[in-house]
Amino acid sequence: MSEEEGSMIVTFLDLAEKRYSLRTFSDQSVEKEKILKLLEAARLAPSAVNYQPCHFIVVTDEALKTKVAEGYSREWFAKAPVVIVACGDHSASWKRRDGKDHVDVDVAIAVDHLTLAAVELGLGTCWVCAFDAAHVHSVLELPEHLEAIALIPLGYPLDGQVPVKKRKELDELVSWNGYNQA
Repeated sequence: MSEEEGSMIVTFLDLAEKRYSLRTFSDQSVEKEKILKLLEAARLAPSAVNYQPCHFIVVTDEALKTKVAEGYSREWFAKAPVVIVACGDHSASWKRRDGKDHVDVDVAIAVDHLTLAAVELGLGTCWVCAFDAAHVHSVLELPEHLEAIALIPLGYPLDGQVPVKKRKELDELVSWNGYNQA
């Protein structure tokens, strides 16, 4: 590999650093091939006991997208060319001995894979959890065992402006060998 080729390698930390919540989408449609790559990244995500309790609904139909958007009343949301509804299948998820259902964790890992893959493909996403879950469940006619956990609007950025991300310092998030209060 030449030095020039080596400098073009995108690392995981590069992707994590470049990912942000996009809320201004261009009207450019997203190629189906790219959507399939994102879904493949989500499919490859680990899950508790490898049960893979995720199901993704890709919404590109404008009328259906508008109905889904009624469950999240932000103007920018409906302007995304694609909305991916990340669902968890409670009938297929692993439950810990104390009854904790890990479907939320499994879906979160898959969505994280999807959002990072979007960065690699020049796309933007925003992870939306503040929505009317009952409304989305009804609009999409989900079976009882499926829960809409996150809405992921997806598309190309309208402009090249990337917001500055505010993150805590590492020492605010990490303790070694037990919880250390500052």
